Amino acid sequence: MSKLMWNPSLERVESAEMTRFQRYVEKREGSSFKHYPEFHQFSVSEKEKFWKYLLEFYNVKTSGEVEPANTDNSFETYGWFPKLKLNFAENLLKNGKDDDIALHFVHESGKTKTLTYKELKTEVVRLANSLSAHVGRGDVVACYTPNISETVITMLAATSLGASFTSTSSDFGVQGVCDRFSQSRPKVLITTCCYEYNGKRYSQLDKLKEISQKLDSLEKIVVVDFLGDSKENIDDVSKSIRWDDFLSDETQLDFTQVPFDSPLYIMYSSGTTGKPKCIVHSVGGTLLQHIKELGLHSNLTQEKRILYFTTCGWMMWNWLVSSLYFGSEVFLYEGSPGKPSLKDFFGLVDKYQIHLFGTSPKFLKALEDSGYNKDLELNSLETILSTGAPLVAEQFDFVYEKVKKDVCLSSICGGTDIIGCFMLGNPILPVKRGEIQCLGLGMDVACFDSNGKPVHGHEGELVCLSSFPSRPLYFLNDKDNLRMKSAYFDTYPGVWHHGDFIQITESGGVKVFGRSDATLNPGGVRIGTSEIYRLVEAFDWVEDSVCVGKDINGEVEVALFIKLKEGEGLSEERVTRLKKSIKEGATPRHVPRFVFCVDGIPYTRSGKKMELAVHRLINNRELTNIEAVANPECLKKYSQIVFSL
Repeated sequence: MSKLMWNPSLERVESAEMTRFQRYVEKREGSSFKHYPEFHQFSVSEKEKFWKYLLEFYNVKTSGEVEPANTDNSFETYGWFPKLKLNFAENLLKNGKDDDIALHFVHESGKTKTLTYKELKTEVVRLANSLSAHVGRGDVVACYTPNISETVITMLAATSLGASFTSTSSDFGVQGVCDRFSQSRPKVLITTCCYEYNGKRYSQLDKLKEISQKLDSLEKIVVVDFLGDSKENIDDVSKSIRWDDFLSDETQLDFTQVPFDSPLYIMYSSGTTGKPKCIVHSVGGTLLQHIKELGLHSNLTQEKRILYFTTCGWMMWNWLVSSLYFGSEVFLYEGSPGKPSLKDFFGLVDKYQIHLFGTSPKFLKALEDSGYNKDLELNSLETILSTGAPLVAEQFDFVYEKVKKDVCLSSICGGTDIIGCFMLGNPILPVKRGEIQCLGLGMDVACFDSNGKPVHGHEGELVCLSSFPSRPLYFLNDKDNLRMKSAYFDTYPGVWHHGDFIQITESGGVKVFGRSDATLNPGGVRIGTSEIYRLVEAFDWVEDSVCVGKDINGEVEVALFIKLKEGEGLSEERVTRLKKSIKEGATPRHVPRFVFCVDGIPYTRSGKKMELAVHRLINNRELTNIEAVANPECLKKYSQIVFSL
């Protein structure tokens, strides 16, 4: 039984959006749900009703007929609300009050910029009228930008016209940009002449010159000087024009309504081999999923402020921007969270009275290692959201002992594949140590054993038994949907196989043990890597670690790679202590056969530990998609390691 860390007050439960929505459904159904699991069961057994009620409750602006709500019961073809039409941008902009702040940009240097909802709408209309000369329904607009207001404006302008949007962050190299955009083929690229990170300025001009020559789909490259003091000359960038010169003076626009299943976002997988997969998500499915997750599961409302640390290359950016639907104040942070310090970055919560703060286990671990101990008041903070990796049990201790006692710590888990979450927080449920609070409404999640049978209270594969609106429409350039079927449906036909190794607890919470394709299997017993990390990284001389399987003579041996803190060394005595801790804290099967020091641990650009990359390298397998790695310089060491028995 997991330790209880937090219980919502009666007042908080009564005022929660989840409670309001549940009562709305109960009134419509003429019945009541005693506990959340009953409500969740209704949401999946009567999924058509559930999603219709969500449309009604949040007053989503649509036209056409609601029936049939769904014609897809086996993931064969996308079938949600086939007779409905809507516009994504129009819905995101419809609830904000003119004088309320919509976007609050904060740069690491201290520079800030705000846009009210009225100002945001004006900028969207001006850009949309300019874009309309180049794009319409079926076309793509791309951003290669930092996390700035212009990126949000571009997305809204493109989708207002019925076009699709795709983005990647400024730190990608030419090959990474071209690997993505050569497949999605945007007609217009919005970018910046430079950006700053950790106090250093990076010019983009040389990269833009090369990109402009390699992407033959581009008709226009629009360059933003968001820092306001750029000296770069963009004349040598083919088809380029400055942002201010591109904007129209027109202030009228008719939002183009499109079918519910029209392409909205093109997202990219961060695989370790080949070009990234291009995952296409729908207008209606994305909107409904984000409304549910932000409104019901995160308790976001019009008077609240939300900050999620993300780049434009991670799906959490798309998720964050959907907060505009609620008329909320959305913070866009650009730069390093370590400049000038982690405490200063976290201090934005107090400075701006932020209610929802989104982060990752990596940041929380760094904050803990920095010695943070109740250094801020955090009176406004209601919810801490965390994703990108499993949140280990000890991090729950840190948050409730050193950060804030009265806060809903919402570990959330899903992925780019569904542009949302399978498991989420819940403002009306308790938080238990090491657990995600609940399964998401409308998500028919189960845990399968190796024989494809449901299990409760034991580890297994995360699956989803029936269709949901934010399932992908298709992959680009995927004839007969063969790649998509291979990605999700080959393991269990007709059932979505997500690739996470989980346990659904008796109380309905979820524990995540890592990616199942990186799960260790020594002696035929599956082991989640997060179980090892929580023990290894508890040592104060360990900065980070990664654990994978090394294939030797048909057997899997556990290999542990450690990045030590500066000035520390790895003695035989320390290795012994590590192994003893793992043996006693987990099982003897978890104890690594090999322990090595490395200079760095590879991460994706969205902060996910790249176990598969390390696994491929030490097992002499090809690793081609280097652009997926945020710190590729650290990989050389892994290729040079010699394993001797």
